[in-house]
Amino acid sequence: MRRRFFVERFEGDTATLRGEPAEHLGRVLRAERGQLYELSDGERVWLARVDRVALTKGENSRIEFALVERIPARESKLRIHLLLSIVKFERFEWCLEKATELGAAEITPLAAARSDKLLIAAAAKRRARWEKILMESAQQSRQLRRPTLGSIARPSAAFPDAKASTKILLSERADSKPMREILAAARGSDAALAFGPEGGWTEEEVAAAHGAAFAEASLGHNILRAETAVIAALAIVRFALGD
Repeated sequence: MRRRFFVERFEGDTATLRGEPAEHLGRVLRAERGQLYELSDGERVWLARVDRVALTKGENSRIEFALVERIPARESKLRIHLLLSIVKFERFEWCLEKATELGAAEITPLAAARSDKLLIAAAAKRRARWEKILMESAQQSRQLRRPTLGSIARPSAAFPDAKASTKILLSERADSKPMREILAAARGSDAALAFGPEGGWTEEEVAAAHGAAFAEASLGHNILRAETAVIAALAIVRFALGD
């Protein structure tokens, strides 16, 4: 199966891959003139032939392509918005990678009340790395486009901005309904899933979620790590609401 890369735009019957992705394709994958790859601009996908490889030190590397033929680009009708509280960066970034593979369309990092304050302070400096993780994961899983990464937000601000028809707050509280019950009554083709920090949601955050029409849901009696909960919830939603 051919690898897919994202380009900024298609220009007539040509396209150019620039910077670090071009470095990776040229030096690591050893792209050569005449080889075929898939290119996406976020809206369309083309089969393209390498026409010229120009590798330099720094960000000026480029690989030029000649477009060969348009490829049908199937995109799921299900749109998932992930609201993910910041946890230890290794786990958070693993969540970003797997959420992309499972089709998340939008990801909003949350500075929850019980998120580690040092992590929140350092998170802004990680944005470029997080964008790279999303891009590479979307390419690897052959998505049409990478997820949108929102700005870091407090839950009280992020919850009202979530516009999905099905909104779920993953919760460990005893009175939370099983996720399958909430999804059984779900309508529409979009969902917002909110995941709390390692210390859990505060009462104020739960109240803010309820005020924004989020329903509390449980993934079972076992207490899951953030990355496990993200994979489980996304897989369940895709099964229940996907196409």
